[in-house]
Amino acid sequence: MGPTELIILLTIILLLFGAKRIPELAKGLGSGVREFRRGTSGEADVR
Repeated sequence: MGPTELIILLTIILLLFGAKRIPELAKGLGSGVREFRRGTSGEADVR
């Protein structure tokens, strides 16, 4: 994907979800990726 495709994709996401919901979505996505990496690496849950 080139920069043009990324800009178009980000614009569509902004239109669909609105500017206020994007930080919430990014936080949720980051948490999900972190948990996935933790699960695949075999780390035990220390909480």
